[in-house]
Amino acid sequence: MTATPDLLSYEAEDGLLRYRDAGAGPLLVLLHAGFLDHGMWDDQVPVLARRHRVVVPDARGHGASSNAGGPFRHTDDLAALLRHLDAGPAILVGVSMGAATAVDTALEHPDLVRALVVSGAGTSEPEFQDPWSKGVLADQVRALAAGDVEGWIDASMLFVAGPHRTLGDVDPTVVRRLREMTARTVAKHTGDEPDWRVPVPDTWARAGRITIPVLAIIGGIDSDDHIGMPQRLVRTVADGRAATVEGAAHYPNMERPEAFDEILGGFLESVIARGSEGG
Repeated sequence: MTATPDLLSYEAEDGLLRYRDAGAGPLLVLLHAGFLDHGMWDDQVPVLARRHRVVVPDARGHGASSNAGGPFRHTDDLAALLRHLDAGPAILVGVSMGAATAVDTALEHPDLVRALVVSGAGTSEPEFQDPWSKGVLADQVRALAAGDVEGWIDASMLFVAGPHRTLGDVDPTVVRRLREMTARTVAKHTGDEPDWRVPVPDTWARAGRITIPVLAIIGGIDSDDHIGMPQRLVRTVADGRAATVEGAAHYPNMERPEAFDEILGGFLESVIARGSEGG
């Protein structure tokens, strides 16, 4: 799969940021997971664009967006894009890294965020305790140290199945899409380039200040860590709730899009109705 023909460009201070912009209505921003791109939301965009304006960025260093040339934060890139579009506040929906960016943005740029939907992460300060997760991360580190790109991708694909299945148990089309996106983003980088990401500080300590509605959509057979972190977030914020997509692991929107969309749709209706009642 190549880059979507309708990708638009925003000339940021440090290169191009690419994004999709579809539909009309209340603003919804879909944020992809690490090493993926806007294509992970291909099942959702046509459905959501019937009733919403849907913006789907490629994060810096991912997909068709430029690599970083200096220190940056994903949350600041997102804020700059929304201000460039003169759009917001938005409902932010993110999976894994995208969920972390969504929460960072609620903390750092609260005027731009109306509600949050997170999956597979809590904040941008992940905490891994589960031996299975720690084992996969160790496999990635070993492959990276050896310069084994395919080995690193193989290790990353283990999160697709989760700890309770093998990749052979997952829809092969989903696995192929995820592997292709990962390979495209990895190919943009070299092993010796600097990591320019600047962390957002004290996210867990500050999360209790988030007062907007927060929904966690949890893959029912994801790893214990990736289930536990969003659960912790919704317990921490003032207005949090959780729902589960059974039979899916780290990418529930891709494995079971209809179930994911049903949960998301109900939440969007409640947020938009609350806004209408408020004036």
